[in-house]
Amino acid sequence: MTILDKLAEHARQRVDEAKKVKSLEQVKAEALSLPKGDFEFEKALKKGDIAFICECKKASPSKGIIAEEFDYLQIAKDYEKAGADCISVLTEPKWFLGSDEYLREIANTVKIPCIRKDFTVDEYMIYEAKILGAKAVLLICAILSKEQISDYIKICDELGISALVEAHDEAEVKQAIDAGARIVGVNNRNLKDFSVDTGNSRKLRSMIPEDVVFVSESGIQGPDDISQLREAKVDAVLIGETLMRADDKLAKLNQLKGIQ
Repeated sequence: MTILDKLAEHARQRVDEAKKVKSLEQVKAEALSLPKGDFEFEKALKKGDIAFICECKKASPSKGIIAEEFDYLQIAKDYEKAGADCISVLTEPKWFLGSDEYLREIANTVKIPCIRKDFTVDEYMIYEAKILGAKAVLLICAILSKEQISDYIKICDELGISALVEAHDEAEVKQAIDAGARIVGVNNRNLKDFSVDTGNSRKLRSMIPEDVVFVSESGIQGPDDISQLREAKVDAVLIGETLMRADDKLAKLNQLKGIQ
């Protein structure tokens, strides 16, 4: 099993446990009783220049603990103050040391939209995300079928939240587009062996239709990376470790944006 397989399997176990506490019918009814969203996440990424999705992440399977001191609310506030367009919040608890509570508190504190960064393997997790205050969820092609992605996008549409559909290669990009994705993220990190190549986004850019929002994820370290992605007409970038390791997140984000 790859680490991605393990993450997906653990997500299924988490959903099974959650359903013992609150049934699918209950969580669905609760999510649908909330005001329908206005696809704020999607809109925030359509700004003309590169949009920045900044990530709150304590740890990762490849790097272990990234932030010993993890004041997630302050980090989120710093991102918002620095001009982030969206915030990605890890809720996967085992390998990323994330928490649903982090997402709930951050979504209640900042005004910019948040995405639930987790390994969505069941519709249950989409309804959960809505209840937690997320404006978007992550759908990963490598662990979902085209039919599942299509079905999950329909659920997101019903709730008024967005789906960031993540691909890593040509076949997965095609899968995402065929499933009806309106936001496609190309992960520069291979989730099977965790190698990183930012050229992956530039290589796959031509496969993404003009009307689909294109996000480059992972491995972005400096303003040169941003410049190259801007030239490739990337709509948004998702940046995690580079920002999480920066003592001054406002200064780091300004540096990435080319603002000294």
